[in-house]
Amino acid sequence: MGPGPGAATATARLHDRWHATAVSAGAPADRDPAPYADRLLAAWAEPQRRYHTTAHLADVLDRIDILAPHAADPAAVELAAWFHDAVYRPDRSENEERSAALAERALPELGLPEHRTAEVARLVRLTVTHDPAPGDTNGEVLCDADLAVLAGDPDAYAAYVAAVREEYGFVPEDAFRAGRAAVLRRLLDLPRLFRTPHGTAHWEARARRNLAAELADLTDPACTN
Repeated sequence: MGPGPGAATATARLHDRWHATAVSAGAPADRDPAPYADRLLAAWAEPQRRYHTTAHLADVLDRIDILAPHAADPAAVELAAWFHDAVYRPDRSENEERSAALAERALPELGLPEHRTAEVARLVRLTVTHDPAPGDTNGEVLCDADLAVLAGDPDAYAAYVAAVREEYGFVPEDAFRAGRAAVLRRLLDLPRLFRTPHGTAHWEARARRNLAAELADLTDPACTN
């Protein structure tokens, strides 16, 4: 059975959004943005994905809508959201670099200005650390939008954790727990998870509670036997 009408509607919405973003970012009238949307959405729908899917892309874009007034270049941030996990293989470590390189190839073909292409690629690479420099408002918006999943309610956060585990289903349980715990500790060690005023006010405290609870579960000896 193929995708239902809801999936088709969501895909159509993403197509429309891509077109509007490409035009606002400077794509000339004689370039058709649609084929780029087709290729990106096909990448986001690859079968190895469980969390890094078109649903995640749509969520990040929706959060950028909330945070956009904080960004110096909202169009660049939106484009970076489209590319930030466009290349995603859970068994590889260079996904962000390959995703940035894809943007550096695709956006000039689409006719976007060089400065915007460079900014999009920079933002994609920033998602390796989610640690933008002070005053990097574009980076703050993209990273906050990407990390906002950490501030979900208990059911949403549990679904996120389960999807991440599915993506790493090839990793033995002990190794996954150790690696995931290291990621959580790195995040918790950041002075701030969220840098925008909205993220700080609405997401920071809940995200830290979720991360701390997950870390406690991962390191509980009763759960590792």
